[in-house]
Amino acid sequence: MVVTQAHHGHLSLDSTIGVQKMHHAPTPRVGGIALAAGLAMGFIVAPATARPVLLPMLAAAIPAFAVGLWEDLTKRVSVRTRLAVTMSSGLLAWALTGISLTRVNVPGIDYALAAFVPLSVLFTAFAVSGAANAFNIIDGFNGLSGGVAVVCLSALASIAAQAGDAAMVQVCMLLAMATLGFLLVNFPFGKIFLGDGGAYLVGFLIGWVAVALPMRNAEVSVWATLLACAYPILETGFSIYRRSRRDRSPGDADRLHLHSLVLRRVTSKLLPRTSSLVRNSATGAIMWAAALVPALLAVQYPGNTAMLAGTFLLCALGYSAIYARLTQFRWCFRPATLATEASAA
Repeated sequence: MVVTQAHHGHLSLDSTIGVQKMHHAPTPRVGGIALAAGLAMGFIVAPATARPVLLPMLAAAIPAFAVGLWEDLTKRVSVRTRLAVTMSSGLLAWALTGISLTRVNVPGIDYALAAFVPLSVLFTAFAVSGAANAFNIIDGFNGLSGGVAVVCLSALASIAAQAGDAAMVQVCMLLAMATLGFLLVNFPFGKIFLGDGGAYLVGFLIGWVAVALPMRNAEVSVWATLLACAYPILETGFSIYRRSRRDRSPGDADRLHLHSLVLRRVTSKLLPRTSSLVRNSATGAIMWAAALVPALLAVQYPGNTAMLAGTFLLCALGYSAIYARLTQFRWCFRPATLATEASAA
């Protein structure tokens, strides 16, 4: 796709114009096609134990991938439409597997989820749709979204191994290997981007693994898989909260994501005389640490809900403090970017 972009570039190239554009040359944004092809070939050679788990996941991911790819090619699909379609992928995954979140290891909520199937199914669809959109939100620099995906999948594979779920270990590693194949072309030179299709595909699959793993293994807390994917989840939740406080739509683009601030406040100062490409890729690599820290903590005690929930809260506080430090140049927990547009003016 990189070599033949002269033939499909009128549809596939990502322009350099836009509030969140960090590259300086038109680049194919259809890496999701390569990722999907890698997953399809991986399924063919996958162990027999993994195929029954992998097949419904891949089938359910098709709507999410398709709507993202359509946005990559047309740039005309609304945020609301993409959200609805990624939720439909979650509903399809439940229909194909019968799996939905019947517990989140919180008393009261667990009872409601177990007692009311429609609530459980809708909550599950919302959760995996959120994961799909989370990976799209962090897809801003070379290697960022793909590298974070590999970190999350490695942590989930470790949790599955501790639970003795060999099939899920195989699925996680296959997904990670397909993503690494994409990274060989994406990082560090940025020859191709995941695009919305690729981000929705890998995000949905990771979200579904995070749901299915604790439902298949009662000894695994839901908070373990949540913590394993903490960075994209926190980035998404904080972005929605930040924009709502500033009277902005959650779907509005801006340059106030943590990775954007790291580029301007950290990487540009550490590497002042390097090219924009080097700073772009270095920022992606720096942000892997944001995913690695909670992922490593998640695998330490995957069955201890209290420890996991407390750790997730600490990660959220750490995120807020670092974000505030980068925006206000001091350590606090209330970034100035939470102010409304009126008060900020």
